[in-house]
Amino acid sequence: MKNNSFSENLKDLRLEKGIGQVELANMIGVSKGIISLWENGKREPTLSSLIALAKVFDVSLDVLVGMD
Repeated sequence: MKNNSFSENLKDLRLEKGIGQVELANMIGVSKGIISLWENGKREPTLSSLIALAKVFDVSLDVLVGMD
């Protein structure tokens, strides 16, 4: 994965895993609208949400937020 922003990385990882926004939202306990806001760069997740996302996608936080 190239050095993208969090929003780009989130969408790329979700699509690579074949997970829809609703499914991902249910997996980490947020609304589908929140996933959409994150992917569009309109909101940023809490640390606990970032950790949950990293676990779902089996990546480090650095990779998830584009610092790798």
